Amino acid sequence: MRSFRSLVEKQIARTRAAGGLSGLQGEGAPLPDRPVETGEQAALSTGMRIMAEAGVLPEEFALKKQLDAARKSYASCTQDAERSKLMRQIADLELRYGIAREARQKFMS
Repeated sequence: MRSFRSLVEKQIARTRAAGGLSGLQGEGAPLPDRPVETGEQAALSTGMRIMAEAGVLPEEFALKKQLDAARKSYASCTQDAERSKLMRQIADLELRYGIAREARQKFMS
């Protein structure tokens, strides 16, 4: 562990000497307050934060938004044919959402 830390410190010092750490976004600003997390939750939060900053939406979240919208449409729908179509769409989205959640959970474990 100590040799790894030493290696990291050397790389940082080398990059700083070459000017690679100047002019970065947020330079000189205080670090944002974030809750302290450990273990799996920290890895998940970090991954989600990086994706959000890059403007990437994980499939699981996109499916959840679609599912919420479909449920809202179903609740306000009065025509039987349209309700039937929306029920099929909701079932499909629920299945895909469950698969995406399970895939993330397996990946994180």
